Amino acid sequence: MNWQEVIDATWPQVRRKHLWPELALPQVGEIETSVAMHMQDKQITLNAATCNMLAEHLPAATVVEALLDHGVSHYTRCPWDFATHLHLYATAKAELRRKSLAKLATDAFIDVVANTACVKEVPTPLPDVYRYLDGGALEGTLTALYSHIWGMDLQGSGDPALVRRLARIPYLERQQWVPSLRRFARLLQPLLEEEGRQRQTPPALGRHSLASYSSEEVLQGLQAFAQQVPDIQHFREAVEDFADDLALLGFGRSDAPGQGQGMAVDADVLYYMQLAQTYRLPLRGLPMERSGALEPYSHTPWEASKPVHDIDLWTSFGRLLPGVSQTWVRREGTIFGQREGTPDCLLVLDSSGSMPHPREQVSFAVLGAGCAVEAYLRREARIAVYNFSDANMDGKTVVPFTTDRQAIYQGLCVYHGGGTSVRLRDLETLRRTATSPAPDLLVITDMQITNLEEVIDYLVGVEGRITVIHIGENAATERFRHMTQSHPRLHVFSVQDREDIPTIVLGQVQRYFHTQGRGLGVVPGSLGPASVLSPRSTGRS
Repeated sequence: MNWQEVIDATWPQVRRKHLWPELALPQVGEIETSVAMHMQDKQITLNAATCNMLAEHLPAATVVEALLDHGVSHYTRCPWDFATHLHLYATAKAELRRKSLAKLATDAFIDVVANTACVKEVPTPLPDVYRYLDGGALEGTLTALYSHIWGMDLQGSGDPALVRRLARIPYLERQQWVPSLRRFARLLQPLLEEEGRQRQTPPALGRHSLASYSSEEVLQGLQAFAQQVPDIQHFREAVEDFADDLALLGFGRSDAPGQGQGMAVDADVLYYMQLAQTYRLPLRGLPMERSGALEPYSHTPWEASKPVHDIDLWTSFGRLLPGVSQTWVRREGTIFGQREGTPDCLLVLDSSGSMPHPREQVSFAVLGAGCAVEAYLRREARIAVYNFSDANMDGKTVVPFTTDRQAIYQGLCVYHGGGTSVRLRDLETLRRTATSPAPDLLVITDMQITNLEEVIDYLVGVEGRITVIHIGENAATERFRHMTQSHPRLHVFSVQDREDIPTIVLGQVQRYFHTQGRGLGVVPGSLGPASVLSPRSTGRS
C-alpha cells in the first residue's frame, strides 16, 4: 500500500473541513513506539505499521482521514497552544504527584477533548478507528466513554459506573478544563497506575510532547505560563519534567532557542527570563530633522529675471529660452538626526539574607533587574551583573559586560545570603570594562549596607546615570537620600510593595531612552499611569 499517495489524495478534504489549518502536508514513516502518529514542528507523520493494521478492517482512505482528523483536531482544538498544555500537565501533576502518571492523564484528557470536539463539529470516520484499536484497561475505558458521549457502540470495555461518572465531565467547556482534568485524573488514577506498571507506552493514537510545537510556540507558551502560575515552584515543577525536550530546542543554551541541543535547563532562570520579557518598551522610530541645506526638489519654467545657474539642461533640451527652459526649485532637506548610542548597564543586586531567595519565591528584585536586561539588550547594549551580599568575604557573583542573556540571568538568580557589604574596588574595576564611557548604573537593595558611607561617596563621584531602588524605609535610606539629594544624575526610588519594582525599573529606563538622542523614546503612555514614571527622586531628569 502506497500510503503517501492516499495521504496526498485525502489531505485537501481534511484541510477543507477543518477550515484550512496551517499545517504541512502529512507524511508516512516508521515510528519506533506503538503510536499511530506523531507531530513535530507542525508536521504530522503517520505510523505505517498502524495504518497497515487498521487497513485490515477499514478502507485505506478511511484510515488516513480518521488519523488526520485526530492530529488536526489536536492542533485546532486541544491543547491549542503550549501554555495550555503546560497548565493541563501541571494540574494533573498536582493531583497525581508522579510525572509518568501526570503525562498519561494529560495525554488521555487531551485525546478525549480533541476527539469529542472533532466528532461533534465535523463529519469524520474517527469513531470507526476506535473499534479496532488494541489497548489495555485504560484504552478500553476511554473507548467505552466515547461510546457513551458520542452515542454510538464502539465495543469498549470498562466499569459502567466509572464510565457514567467520566461522562458527566464537560470536556468541551474550555473554561472548565482545569477542574475537569483534576476530576478526570482522580477517577482514572487506579487505571493510570495499572497502565504505568504494565507498559510505559502512550495512548494508542499518539504522544503529546514539546516536539509538536515550534520553537516560537514553545517560547510564547513559556512566557504565558510564567504569567499564569501562582509562584516559581509551580513553574519549576512543570517545566523541569520537560527539561530534555527544552534542551533539544536550545533553551539550556546561552544563544537563541532552537539552535540544537545544549546544557541542562535551569527552570528558575527560565522563569525570570520569560516573565521579564513580557514587560515591553515599545520604541518610537527616528524622526526626520531639517538638514539646513537647500536641495533640488521640483522644476518650474525659467524666467529672464531668474539666475541661470539653477537651470536644468537635461529637461530644457539644451535651450536657454524663457518659458521653455526648466529651473530647479530648491527646498530645505530632511535627514535622520544624530543619536547617542545606548550606554551599557551595570546591574548591582543585593542578595543578602534580608532579600528574598529567588529560587524559593518570586524575587521582584531579580524580576526588576530582568526587565532592565531586556530593555537594554533590545537596544543592543551590554549588561554586567554585580550580585553581592558580603562581598568582602567573597559573597559576590560577577558577570562581565556581555549580551549573553543566559549568563546574565544565571548571575541574577544566585542567592548568597549573609551580610551586606560592597567591595567598591571590584565594582569600579567592573564598571571600567564597559565599552561606553559612562555606563548606566542600576542598584536594587534594601539599603542595609554595612559600608553605606563608602558606597554613597563612590556613587556621588561616578559619572553616568544612576538609579537606586531601595525596599522599605529605615534610617539608612533617609541618610542615603539626604546625602545624594543634590546629585543631578542620581535618582532614588523608595518601594514599599516589592511588586512595584519592575514597573519602576521600566519607567526609569523609559526616561533614559526618551532623553537619549532625538526622538528615540518609547511610545508615550505605554507603561500606564504617569505617576509610576516619576516616583520620589533626588535629582532631575
